[in-house]
Amino acid sequence: MTELPIQRLLDIMARLRDPATGCPWDLAQSFESLAPFTLEEASEVVDVLERGDRAALRDELGDLLFQVVFLSRLAQEEGDFDFQSVATAISDKLVRRHPHVFDSQPLAEDVSRTWESLKAQERTGRGQTGVLADVPLSLPALSRAAKLGRRAGRVGFDWPDAVGARSKVQEELSELDVAISQGDEAAMTEELGDLLLAVTSWSRHLRLDPETCLRKANAKFERRFAVMERLAAARGLALEGLTPDAWDALWIEAKAGIQG
Repeated sequence: MTELPIQRLLDIMARLRDPATGCPWDLAQSFESLAPFTLEEASEVVDVLERGDRAALRDELGDLLFQVVFLSRLAQEEGDFDFQSVATAISDKLVRRHPHVFDSQPLAEDVSRTWESLKAQERTGRGQTGVLADVPLSLPALSRAAKLGRRAGRVGFDWPDAVGARSKVQEELSELDVAISQGDEAAMTEELGDLLLAVTSWSRHLRLDPETCLRKANAKFERRFAVMERLAAARGLALEGLTPDAWDALWIEAKAGIQG
């Protein structure tokens, strides 16, 4: 019988962690040391998703899966759980959270509220009773702000519409202006944070993900700046010596010369 690919991966992981014949690097790893690698691999998956590169996506998903297998192996060695129990847990969770699919229950009008209610029950079962409990601190701050806002909004703490959220953005911008005029750095830090948080609320009401919006804006900025660098190099101009007017002219030219 042909070995299943996932079993082959698990067997490879076991050999890499064999105390006698395994790889020294893999043997030296811990939960803590793997954390940044896991975050990096997840970020690379997002990157190829945004680029639409399917071949690269396959490879990056494999790298991310390896992190799951690696962490499961460490847990197995410590007697906590193994990969099979991880797969079982997510399968059970998906069935539990989709009663309209697996238990023949009628589809709720607001599936998202039903989903959140089931998640809240699970958090309570883990002793996490707060609405905002278990939102990962490791998330990018913008993504975490959006997730905190969604959680709060599902229990009613939210603006009624995008207009209300937009007014909050203006309010926070005005408060930031006051802090800037007073030269109060601590207040400026606080008010800028409040402004960014308000923007995530506004984006939610516009049905936009702020992290995705900012990532796309970053990519657009990089493309345009690269064009400016090429234009300046072709004209023998040193970037450090450009005047504000020269930068503006290059920026306008770069915007006109490329799409997005």
